[in-house]
Amino acid sequence: MIIGIVAIAENQAIGKDGKLPWHYPADLKFFKQTTSGNAIVMGANTWASIARPLPNRLSVVLSRSLEIEHEPNVVLTRSRDEVLALAQFLKGDLYVIGGSRTYESFGDVIDRWLVTRIPETVDGADVFMPQNFLDGFALSDTIILDGGLAVERYDRAAS
Repeated sequence: MIIGIVAIAENQAIGKDGKLPWHYPADLKFFKQTTSGNAIVMGANTWASIARPLPNRLSVVLSRSLEIEHEPNVVLTRSRDEVLALAQFLKGDLYVIGGSRTYESFGDVIDRWLVTRIPETVDGADVFMPQNFLDGFALSDTIILDGGLAVERYDRAAS
């Protein structure tokens, strides 16, 4: 399954100055628990913001121009098609973790969204989710995290 996972502010913001514009330990814990044992795909900017492979995950970096020194559990891919071909051989799920262009690129093949609602507006944000990213999806569950954060699960609506 291909799953989009994102934390999003009230103004659709997901990034500021190359990083998350907030710090919610409950969201980070949820992300870790959810993606562990699976593969995560990200664009070059998200890779640069993380700056290392995350433990117990295969990090798939999508970039046409980036060069990465060989690291265990990191795969550099050059196209969406290359990522989708790789996904067929994965034992677990593939989580799309950002940024906005990567979310857009995989929007038509994402089966499920996990959306953490951040209860704030981010002034000066410079990365935003596309306004219509949940079109064609239906809310199927809400999980309440510590600190009052809500994670909404959306599944692709049957067509």
